[in-house]
Amino acid sequence: MSHLAPYASHAEQSRGRLKPEPESAMRSVFQRDRDRIIHCTAFRRLKHKTQVFIAHTGDYYRTRLTHSMEVAQLARSMAHHLQLNEALTEALALGHDLGHPPFGHAGEDALNEVMNDQDGGFDHNAQSLRIVTALEERYAEFDGLNLSWECLEGIAKHNGPRRANAKLPYALAAYAKEQDLALASWPGPEAQLAALADDIAYNNHDLDDGLRLGLLAFEPLEEVPVVGDALREVKKKYGKLAPARQRHEMIRRVIDAMVRDVLAETKRRIAQHKVADVQDVYALKGALVGFSAEMARHNDRIKAFLYDHMYRHHLVVASMSKARRLIARLFALYCDEPALLPPTWQQKCEPANRSQIARTVCDYVAGMTDRFASAEYQRHFDLAGGLNETLPMLP
Repeated sequence: MSHLAPYASHAEQSRGRLKPEPESAMRSVFQRDRDRIIHCTAFRRLKHKTQVFIAHTGDYYRTRLTHSMEVAQLARSMAHHLQLNEALTEALALGHDLGHPPFGHAGEDALNEVMNDQDGGFDHNAQSLRIVTALEERYAEFDGLNLSWECLEGIAKHNGPRRANAKLPYALAAYAKEQDLALASWPGPEAQLAALADDIAYNNHDLDDGLRLGLLAFEPLEEVPVVGDALREVKKKYGKLAPARQRHEMIRRVIDAMVRDVLAETKRRIAQHKVADVQDVYALKGALVGFSAEMARHNDRIKAFLYDHMYRHHLVVASMSKARRLIARLFALYCDEPALLPPTWQQKCEPANRSQIARTVCDYVAGMTDRFASAEYQRHFDLAGGLNETLPMLP
């Protein structure tokens, strides 16, 4: 496509799909990848999966679905400016969290703990790959979504290369060799950009949600880099504003500062390394897309602030503690009694193979939404309310 930079991923140069298919006359290979992700079951379930606050906390807070949409918007806007492949960038942004279990990182921690001795534990990035290569059952001729190599590679390692001596989670170990995903190298530029958009979206919408819920206050934020600057700009320009407007104006400025930094720094690296094509991107020893050194430090400070003041807030910790125990008990129950699984999942269990049963149960539990997991817990353990609400709801 003529509007793409030479170092972008060009659809006509794609390494193709594991199972060959006729090409579409209307859509590029990456546009089809994006559309397949949007239409898959795992994507729809993100609507009722936790970002930070459990889904039934209220309708105003982010879920995995709204987070993925915000990441896609940021990533595609930056891709357009850098002349990268927008369709591939959007596909990676929309698909990067498909493997998240219910209750966010609390659910992931619980599954990793119970699967610790089973083929590398549980990792949501690896589970995303497992979903799109095996677990989705939508097509007559293959399991998974049969995505392009570039899309699979980006999903598998959008957060960076995997160390050669690291123990790989099951899904990566199972499919990386088969599809030659080159796990030790940095991914293509679109995957790198999707990862930066994830970082920007995550920090900013957590600031937004934390302020809305009352777990964060404006005053301490004045000492946080970038955020404090934005807050002072808003106060100087508008004086006293309603908290909601002040919050939104501040977040807009923080996002703008981060996006501008990524674009400027990435252009600087392109020039510095004389990047001529996408193979040059793969050959680099480090990331092509990224924050400047100063913004990277600021981003770390923002993350540390959120960790100390929101993620470790006693109300959030109490809610996540319940979530971990819920997931662990459901997992143990299904492993001990696979007959409690739906028939289609029972068929995947080999009675004498405990490891295979555990992997099947892990896939089943990871695919649950927050409310379905809570309902299953209540049904099987006969406990009123399932996972009771800990955080207040907005009217």
